[in-house]
Amino acid sequence: MACPSLTRERSFGAPLSLLCATMPPRFAPPHRSTCSLWRRSVTSLSYVPLYQWIDGNKLSGDGRETSDVLNPFDGTVLGSMPHATEADLQAALESSQRAFKQWRKVPAWERSAIILKATNLIRERLEQFATILTLEVGKPLAEARMELNLTVESMVWAGEEAKRIYGRTVESRLPHGRAIISREPIGPVAAFAPWNVPALLTGRKIAAALAAGCSMIIKPSEETPATCLMIAEAFADAGLPAGVLNVVLGEPSMISKTLISSPIIRKVSFTGPTPVGKQLAALAAQQVTPVTMELGGHAPVIVCDDANIDAVLAFSVPNKYFNAGASCIAPTRFYVQDGVYDAFVEKFTAAASAIKVGNGLDPETRMGPLANGRRLQAMERLIADAVSHGGTITTGGKRIGDQGFLYEPTVLVNVPESAQIMNDEPFGPVAIISRFTNVEEAIEKANRLPFGLAAYAFTSTTARANLLADCLESGMVGINTYYFGMPEAPFGGVKQSGYGSENGTEGIDAYLVTKFANYA
Repeated sequence: MACPSLTRERSFGAPLSLLCATMPPRFAPPHRSTCSLWRRSVTSLSYVPLYQWIDGNKLSGDGRETSDVLNPFDGTVLGSMPHATEADLQAALESSQRAFKQWRKVPAWERSAIILKATNLIRERLEQFATILTLEVGKPLAEARMELNLTVESMVWAGEEAKRIYGRTVESRLPHGRAIISREPIGPVAAFAPWNVPALLTGRKIAAALAAGCSMIIKPSEETPATCLMIAEAFADAGLPAGVLNVVLGEPSMISKTLISSPIIRKVSFTGPTPVGKQLAALAAQQVTPVTMELGGHAPVIVCDDANIDAVLAFSVPNKYFNAGASCIAPTRFYVQDGVYDAFVEKFTAAASAIKVGNGLDPETRMGPLANGRRLQAMERLIADAVSHGGTITTGGKRIGDQGFLYEPTVLVNVPESAQIMNDEPFGPVAIISRFTNVEEAIEKANRLPFGLAAYAFTSTTARANLLADCLESGMVGINTYYFGMPEAPFGGVKQSGYGSENGTEGIDAYLVTKFANYA
């Protein structure tokens, strides 16, 4: 019997790489624009100048240290990124504090209107944004457009939710008294976003904080500064007051230490690897500053022998190699039951080997390069270690060419749990397929690691589905789906995958504090 959830997946729960085809019309790129800038063809667009965005001013590299931003496809230099100085960071902190005092007083409906206007501008500029995103990260244009569509959807939801930040009253114990519980913005926020999904992971932080009435200083990755700056420009063009949103670029350690150590910062939001998250959480603890941590994962996938294997493969392969595997919720450790293991490995290998790898600007490309040289080195190290422990490569396992960071989609089998890749998140285009006999064994293997961001399971049996959903130790569990892209639902992990959530009402709550006022 076909699993109903699998047959429905194509209509509303499609894997990320297929979402472009199912986006509502309001999220589609415009066919025309009144602005000549956005009418230019994609091929004629180029990288944009980089700058610090502080208190509404563009601060270029004059007198500042700079570093190159590289195109991961061929290693060419896209642009020169200026590094924030201590003086820049102090200016950002002061402007953020000053702007917060005014922004928190802006009525929620006006905050919402500015956020929604910014999303409209992003829609109008989507083709340029997508091209810049592809140049920075390397992902195919179709994936870049899809990411921007999801970014807009997440920002729209946060903007609308600004109107629904409610308090409550309770019955007073005093004659003619009032007891009121209100929700107030927590204060200036320091946010740090990674390179792998630079539009979504910056856009949803910004929109949620602004919706709550907070100001924000955000530091994007050194690999993807332009994507964040273009989102900031959309907010500025939408009428966001100067200082409410500042963007600082440069050396991560100096920036994070300066911002988080400042008493001006009342909240920290971080998305990135677990080791870095631990350092920032310790730094924030010195100021008793609340932190939202969305950290690494190593997502298990349990494929039971009663699942529709062809349907599972049709969803699994695109999701595994989406963004060249650089996703914190990417399916990575596939545990496949004995009865379907051999067929699953054979078909997964064939599908992975057929993926066209190349320039993300080429419409024929289905997987772009790794985003940087660090990931290339990590892949080579992890796969070599897996083979040395007895693992077998069924496809891939090699760098493509000698320029840029192209790497083959890779499948590993027979990898023992002692291998490093079974314990450390690969964050790259490699699937590890292991067999299991009974579901309890698979659950134990899935829960073995200290990570718990995303987990997946495929089965057509209701009892098994309930057992897996209940027993998998993860902040998010997908049963017969890989889709977690709903802005109305919380996104976050447990164990060493972090704490707190983005998206959903929980994502707005992260930027609010509760006040109880008792009137006699």
